[in-house]
Amino acid sequence: MKQPINKIAFAAFTAAVMSLPLAGAAFAADSLSAQPTLLAANEVDKAEEAVSDTWITSKVKSTFLAEKNLSGLDIKVETNKGVVSLSGVVATDAERDLAIAKAKEIKGVHAVSADGLKSAD
Repeated sequence: MKQPINKIAFAAFTAAVMSLPLAGAAFAADSLSAQPTLLAANEVDKAEEAVSDTWITSKVKSTFLAEKNLSGLDIKVETNKGVVSLSGVVATDAERDLAIAKAKEIKGVHAVSADGLKSAD
């Protein structure tokens, strides 16, 4: 007789423990204000911006690698809020200018900073 009572007690205890997270969410739903929603929207904007910056960096780098007149492996590309920063050393001033021009052609690029991109000439 003790064994069935232990099973029922264990089942009730397990059900109670498993329902705690759900109960917390139900009580918290009433106390939510507009502020957390705004914070969530800001976080989404930051995530979209990060994805865009990552996409821009990848697109610029792949464009450099596909361009036969650029040594794409020698150019470091970073993007922050649509501003592409180029750094490294290229063979000539013409190659530096080409890298800047190619980066500016990419959709989503607002500006190109090439202060860190030097030519060996």
